[in-house]
Amino acid sequence: MAARQLWTPPKEAEAGLWNPGAPRLWSPRERSQSTSTVSSVFSASNADGRIRYSGRRFAQIIKLKAEYIDKYREVHAAVWPEVAKQIKECNIHDYSIFHDPDTGILFANFKYVGYDYEGDMEKMRENPKVREWWKMTDGFQESMVPGAKNSESGEPSWWKPVEEVFYQA
Repeated sequence: MAARQLWTPPKEAEAGLWNPGAPRLWSPRERSQSTSTVSSVFSASNADGRIRYSGRRFAQIIKLKAEYIDKYREVHAAVWPEVAKQIKECNIHDYSIFHDPDTGILFANFKYVGYDYEGDMEKMRENPKVREWWKMTDGFQESMVPGAKNSESGEPSWWKPVEEVFYQA
């Protein structure tokens, strides 16, 4: 794995325009703060002097195959410890998945609090237990992203990113 640079806020963040990875609209609160957007996204410095990233929320959807509803619930009631540990080590917090039984849609959301999202996602893909978990759970799902092959392949994304249109802290 090539060395990655630590995450730093891009100049676009000051204008409220930065949008890495999944689509995201800045909330009305963030847009109204214009020049103070950076301070609303970043907080106090760490001991090593880096600015602490307070997190970026992600949301995604996918369709759960009807015949796997019970199995999906069963495996998520006992997530493999190696998978849970890797999620935490990759700076993903407040991760949850919701299911709408009427449409079969799974809605996942989480907060990324690290400094290098792409690097952390690469670490996630390098973990053999995570890849094994993905292979199992991908079989329970139907991607809504044209051309998506599986979770491991990365692009296009297996789970469809959805745009945030409102946030209230």
